[in-house]
Amino acid sequence: MEKVRLGDVASYVNGYAFKPEDWSDNGLEIIRIQNLTGNAYEINKYDGEYDPKYEVNTGDVLISWSASLGVYVWTKEKAVLNQHIFKVVFDKMDVDKDFFVYQVNGILNKAESETHGATMRHLTKPVFDNLPFVLPTIDEQTVIANKLKKIEKIIDSRKEQLEQLDTLIKARFVEMFGNLQCNDKHWNEKTLGDVCCKVIRYPTFYGMDYLAEGTRVIRIGNILEDGHMDLDDANYAFVYDGVNEDFPETVIEENDIIMAVRGDGSAAKRIGLVTEKKLIGSNISPNLIRIKVDDMFLNPLFMFFYMTGEVGQTRLDAYVNKTAKKNIAAKDIVKVITPVPPLGLQNEFAEFVAQVNKSKVVNIKGYHYMEDVA
Repeated sequence: MEKVRLGDVASYVNGYAFKPEDWSDNGLEIIRIQNLTGNAYEINKYDGEYDPKYEVNTGDVLISWSASLGVYVWTKEKAVLNQHIFKVVFDKMDVDKDFFVYQVNGILNKAESETHGATMRHLTKPVFDNLPFVLPTIDEQTVIANKLKKIEKIIDSRKEQLEQLDTLIKARFVEMFGNLQCNDKHWNEKTLGDVCCKVIRYPTFYGMDYLAEGTRVIRIGNILEDGHMDLDDANYAFVYDGVNEDFPETVIEENDIIMAVRGDGSAAKRIGLVTEKKLIGSNISPNLIRIKVDDMFLNPLFMFFYMTGEVGQTRLDAYVNKTAKKNIAAKDIVKVITPVPPLGLQNEFAEFVAQVNKSKVVNIKGYHYMEDVA
């Protein structure tokens, strides 16, 4: 297949630098990166004259090239384009639009690791134009795009099934344990300090040099938003091998709960349950706290779902210091009230979760397989 430069495939019109004084309550939506990624809190509009090249209509392909790399197909009504986003004009080569979108998505994912800046991803126009693009015949492009559409539908179905299984677990939790806010099943209640063996954090852990190998350090970013732990070794830091002897109380054991205690949007929000064998024996960064439940009172899986659920989050958040750098202290965490249902019932819930997770593993394997095929 022929390989060409991405810049030779089409023309790319950068958006207009709209300023706050250009915003209006009426007119056309201004497409910003936040509008494409789904993170926009409000929609800004423009009600003045504009160059037609900045106009975007349903079906137009857009590429964000700064702060967040991505390719999108605009599905809403007519709008105008803000800077740092390209509108793709297919005026140079015979290209199937769907084929283009699929390939550029892969190109940008690959380029993401090669762009400069850890937090501000950015592709300069010369770099963007020189990215390689595989260009088969138009008929072959259409065949490939149609196959990828079918695979995408299967991937979406797998995602939906996984979400339904997560919903099933949460529903079962409520069914078994009731409304924990009002404790309508009249469980015993204790403080976390009463039912946990360890609530430990080491602030003196700061200042250590991270290494390419050694003892693994779990940081906030290694706890995924769904509470699962990141298993990609490339995303972990390591310190000297003697750290566990120097800081034995923060050495991670199986079924430990680790929680972020610092960070805007993370304090008491990012919580993980360590069940993965490869993470046992790791240590934790000073932005995390290690919580080990007393198995005479609690099943760690029950405690994880309680702490990440609405009631647990509300009670934890009451102790978060709402300064610019939000934080929660160990002395306050131990004050949080938790219900203590019969241990047998908690274990029954854990067995239910284990059975559901078996179904999730099958779906996840199929999901990743389809992603690899795509």
